[in-house]
Amino acid sequence: MPSGGSHAGSGSSLFSGFRVLGLYSNHVPHALRYHQKHREFYLVTAVGKSLHTYNVKRLGIIAVSNSLLDDITCVAADRMLVFAAAGRVVSAFARNKEVVRHYHGHRQEVRLLLPLGDHLISADSGGDVIVWDVQGGDVYLQLHFDPNTFDVSAMIHPSTYLNKVLLGSSQGALQLWNIKTSKLLFTFPGWSAGVTALQQSPAVDVVGVGTATGRIIIHNIRLDETLMNFTQDWGPITSLTFRTDGPPIVASGSPQGHIAFWDLERRQLVAQQRHAHSTAIAAATFLHREPLLVTNGADNAIKVWIFDQEGGGARLLRSRQGHSAPPTTIRHHGNDGKNILSAGQDGTLQSFSTVHERFNKNLGHGSINKKKEQRKKKGLSYDELRLPAITAFSSAAARQSDWDGIVACHRGRLAATTWNYQRCTMGAHHLQPPRRAAIATVVDITSCGNFAVIGLSCGGVDVYNLQSGLHRGCYGDDEKAHSGAVRGVATDALNQLTLTAGSDWLLKFWRFKTKKQEEQLKLNAAPASMRLHRDSGMLALALDDFTILVVDIETRRVVRKFGGHHGNINDMTFSPDGRWLVTIAMDCTIRTWDLPSGCLVDCFLVAMAPVAVSMSPTGDFLATAHVDSLGVYLWTNKSLYGPVGLRPLPVDYQPATETLPGVTAAGSEQEVTSEEVDDVYKSADQLGAELVTLSLLPESRWKSLLHLDEIKKKNKPVAPPVAPAAAPFFLPTAPGLTPRFMLPTATEQETQSKVLSWGLLSQRSEFSSALESALESGSYELPVRLLKDCGPAAVSVELTSLTSEGGGASSLLLAFIHMIDSMLASGRDFELAHAYLALFLKLHLRSLSQDSIALAMLLRLSTRLEKGWAELQASFNQSLCLLSYTKSALL
Repeated sequence: MPSGGSHAGSGSSLFSGFRVLGLYSNHVPHALRYHQKHREFYLVTAVGKSLHTYNVKRLGIIAVSNSLLDDITCVAADRMLVFAAAGRVVSAFARNKEVVRHYHGHRQEVRLLLPLGDHLISADSGGDVIVWDVQGGDVYLQLHFDPNTFDVSAMIHPSTYLNKVLLGSSQGALQLWNIKTSKLLFTFPGWSAGVTALQQSPAVDVVGVGTATGRIIIHNIRLDETLMNFTQDWGPITSLTFRTDGPPIVASGSPQGHIAFWDLERRQLVAQQRHAHSTAIAAATFLHREPLLVTNGADNAIKVWIFDQEGGGARLLRSRQGHSAPPTTIRHHGNDGKNILSAGQDGTLQSFSTVHERFNKNLGHGSINKKKEQRKKKGLSYDELRLPAITAFSSAAARQSDWDGIVACHRGRLAATTWNYQRCTMGAHHLQPPRRAAIATVVDITSCGNFAVIGLSCGGVDVYNLQSGLHRGCYGDDEKAHSGAVRGVATDALNQLTLTAGSDWLLKFWRFKTKKQEEQLKLNAAPASMRLHRDSGMLALALDDFTILVVDIETRRVVRKFGGHHGNINDMTFSPDGRWLVTIAMDCTIRTWDLPSGCLVDCFLVAMAPVAVSMSPTGDFLATAHVDSLGVYLWTNKSLYGPVGLRPLPVDYQPATETLPGVTAAGSEQEVTSEEVDDVYKSADQLGAELVTLSLLPESRWKSLLHLDEIKKKNKPVAPPVAPAAAPFFLPTAPGLTPRFMLPTATEQETQSKVLSWGLLSQRSEFSSALESALESGSYELPVRLLKDCGPAAVSVELTSLTSEGGGASSLLLAFIHMIDSMLASGRDFELAHAYLALFLKLHLRSLSQDSIALAMLLRLSTRLEKGWAELQASFNQSLCLLSYTKSALL
């Protein structure tokens, strides 16, 4: 943007960040907790600056923590708290969400955490090991190691070893420390290889040691004796875990994503799980006394494996996984706007649900040959048969239950592939044109779902039938539609026109059925991409000179031209009604253009350049994908749930940066002081003297005041309830020769008179006393507040008791008129003032007409009422007139 602009932005007025989809895990090892009350295991993973908590039973997300200031480097958990280190600071989370304490004291980045009872042990890359008091946050003990001689790389608490910690180093040696006495108890020389993992075994005194050379040593630390060792061929040991539900198995993770299972009795490898993750195994943990293994890795995946197969092998029970490499293309699938198709650099095609994660789908990798038998015959490995990443795809839900509804182009390949959304797999057809050496660049599926139009880098445009996968012709002479690479193809809603744009600066209009060219349009620059809104017939073209053209395919003329981006335009999308065009570019801006007015109405910056964008068919969400980010970000359309004033933005508008969804502001973890609380803006009781303000009380509290007689008459019972005579448990008898029952005596309550004395009636209520005091002070806030707390029947009783017959006085009537006058003058509680005045006049109009002072006050009050209502009526008439004009003009 131009520097020195006078118009500074305040964020987006049209979109607000909602949440991020498809983020589950990174390279940080997970933490596992067991909740005693729920009797359930919970999994805690780090995603950037936040923690995600899942239940292992369903892998459903339970909580997302507040964000820290830096990326989380390690995670640990005990029975009550979750600990996370970000930079040099260790934070404690309560309820998996709120930060309750910070631990400051490290001078380097913290990389290891170990909860131990009431203490927390943390180690940093500078050689400092600090023992913290968890509750107080004080330093209980601090040790320093020289990283050149003993660089702490792993630590555990040996079972039954009170106050003992076993530390492993990258030089290979191990040390056993007593943290209470701060003494080194024993040093293990090691095995000439750096220690990468330490794990307590189910047997006391026995620990598992993983090394950087791939060796696994089962060692007795009490006797300093090695019981057995294994060697893994896949590189260093990234994680160790022991099975505790029966079979003596230890599992080891590798940097290549494989998991090996070793039998401790037979001392041999019993099973292996290859390609459990596409990246290194960050952590693998067996659930206590259950045949389940939980793993996570940097490939953005969490997996739960179950051991129910013969031979000790594992199968995948449930998983949550997103893209392991950033997505490059996203599109909404279907007309309900609940599913987003995403193609990533990892070569997978996935579907993310905006409703719930259990509806997510992974359509997998593209494969050159799907049949496993032919793979074995050709001797090809799994990686050799994988197709490159998807560069462009198109989907249609019209006939997806009959045949494949998704067509994708792959990097560097001529043939396009088909995919089936309902079966979550790659389709049966490879759409390859005959006798051509080129690359498929763009694709579009017709609205009926029967045909696919594919553009090539050599300039050819081919049509295929999706049901059979057969080639149905091509556009142009010599099988070429353009003299350069095809940058965009589109078909209209009725399959009448096919639109193609090429690097030869031409936009061509073709008859879909006959494949004859009807017209062409010369562009100002080479087009980079093209999007068509089929309902409105508007075609958007992003050019290489960073400008945007909008073409009406009916008149075949350029109707709008937009300029303002300062980088390559990566993607575009229309709003469902065709009124807005949202564009994203490498200048990190997301811009919204209003097509009827031809103006820029919204613009904001994001931290990472967006590469793909898609607007929901229902208009509720805008989805974006960004550079170096694995998630799909959702932005809420504010115009759906509130008034949004969109104004044309000036040329020198400076957009403000919006925080990506799912990440809170950097200052959200700072404590708020009492001075900051006092500075919070409070809305005024009355915004303006010319306005009136309602009380916000329910309508039943003031609408029924004039109809209390009718309500009482309607609710009056037909006959009073008769209580049954209570018989005593033992019937008393009168003394004498003949037994006779004695009549019950009247109780004390029955003998008392039910007529109240005049002294009780003559006591004034709290409202009457407050009204009398307000007449002297001139402030009527207290009596108004007391009346607002009363119900309709209580208000009627209070107003009835204002006269001398009800225990009041004539001065209270005048005070009530003054109270109504002050309410009307202030403009507050407008409907209550009228309702109270109407009931007051209904009850006391005869007595007030005989009092000259009260009559004069009522006349002045009537004048105020007429004047106020005249102003309101004028405002109402003006608004109604404007509304009726707007409705008639739109029709």
